[in-house]
Amino acid sequence: MVTVSGLIYNLGLVVGPWFEGQLVQCLLGILNGNETFAAMAALCAGYLIAIAVVQGSRFIKRLYVRKFANNINRSMKQVLYANLVRKDKVELEQAGTGTLMTKAISDVDACAEGMRKFTTEIFDTGIALLAYAVMLLGYDWRLALLSMAFLPGSYALAERMKRPVQRTGAAFKEQAGALNAATMDRAVNALTYRVFGREEERRAAYEEHLTDYEHAAVKANLWTASLPPLYRVLSMIGAALILYFGGKNVLGIGWTVWSIAEFTTFLACFTKLATKSSKA
Repeated sequence: MVTVSGLIYNLGLVVGPWFEGQLVQCLLGILNGNETFAAMAALCAGYLIAIAVVQGSRFIKRLYVRKFANNINRSMKQVLYANLVRKDKVELEQAGTGTLMTKAISDVDACAEGMRKFTTEIFDTGIALLAYAVMLLGYDWRLALLSMAFLPGSYALAERMKRPVQRTGAAFKEQAGALNAATMDRAVNALTYRVFGREEERRAAYEEHLTDYEHAAVKANLWTASLPPLYRVLSMIGAALILYFGGKNVLGIGWTVWSIAEFTTFLACFTKLATKSSKA
């Protein structure tokens, strides 16, 4: 289900830019008196049907990818809990309560989510980018190569940023484990600390753990959230070249002779490709 619906969805993405170009061309024909409203209505109906099929396939793909991820998540937690039950008390105490809780909840969820995202990106990025690239090359291979020349720059930057993202992510997980351990300690031994007058001291220690956790979370999210806009800016530089050289093609003095429909389709297709590329 994932494979078939994913192929229909991602290969069908190129239909949208093609219809957009035809709609613009038809509108121009109506303004010039060469086309009728019926032709525009037929194009709109075809566009709606195509989008409905594509988005329906997307719904099916997303549904079954999430079913797959949920099954993996449940299976991994069953295996982990079974292993924890079979460990003796000494091993559990050596592992640490906070670390065990992080593994049982956070790490398993992150692993299953990573598998879900990877499965999604195989289709939504890999096949979609290939379909867009083939379409661009078919319209004008010179301009396609020129406009896509900036995409590797965003990939190179992302590769260099991978290490700080992983480092801050690992630090965040460590602080999450320490905070979980401190939370369990306060919950289990709250009465003991109150009896011996150490409650304020433990509260201050817990606040320190919470502050460290917040700082680690901010650092991890900063690297994750601040870079995608920069990737998109780098990916969209080629749009300026399309406006210039694509305009020449429309005027008939470029590498290829284009109509307004072809220019609109090419620009829309590149915009979608750049957006997908920046998310990859």
